[in-house]
Amino acid sequence: MTRPGIEPLIRESTPSIIARKLRRAVGDGVLAPGAQLSEASLARELGVSRGPLREAMQRLTQEGLLKSIRNRGIFVATFTEAGIRDMYVARAAIERAAAAVIMQTDPEGAGAALREVINAADVAPSEDAVREADFRFHVLLVELSGSAHLIRMHHTLITETQMCITALADTYPDVDVRLPEHRDIAAEISAGRGDEVDRLIVAHMDDGIHRLAPGQDGVPGPVPLRRAVDGCPVTRE
Repeated sequence: MTRPGIEPLIRESTPSIIARKLRRAVGDGVLAPGAQLSEASLARELGVSRGPLREAMQRLTQEGLLKSIRNRGIFVATFTEAGIRDMYVARAAIERAAAAVIMQTDPEGAGAALREVINAADVAPSEDAVREADFRFHVLLVELSGSAHLIRMHHTLITETQMCITALADTYPDVDVRLPEHRDIAAEISAGRGDEVDRLIVAHMDDGIHRLAPGQDGVPGPVPLRRAVDGCPVTRE
């Protein structure tokens, strides 16, 4: 039994540690989209037995980051046009929900914390710094809600976005326009204007899709093969 105010240490299981490492490797592009994974090779690289590795890979398969194909093996996920749009729909829903929670708790403090992320990138505005700030902004936005469920769901979606952008790092468009959009969102959060925050988040998510898959009358339509939505490679199944 612990005393009030002292939280017990949480021991992370071996499969959880392995899953975290694999998730990072997928997000960073070390394990590229479409790559087949060798259980034996990965176990050897990570210095772990195949039992916990298999459990970790099953977790990532359930998250959609890996794909198991019967009689062929396990592969890093790729993205279809519909899957990319669905990913952004899900991200928008989670981030809007997180922002709504923040508006009921500490919008001024949250806005200040989000501005710190943007300001850190302004100090040395390289492409890598801007991209890192881009991801960190969205991760922090959801973390500030304090919702374990939103954080868990968002974590997988952010990893998917990272792996997409990494895959097309040389062609990722307009990275420098992201920080001003983030700055506007942070400002509206600080001001407590929830409706405007919601509108800006929706516009922020829609921007990538409408920019690269405009369709007709502003409605996202079919995208040519190997085009990108916020940097995500597009394939057809």
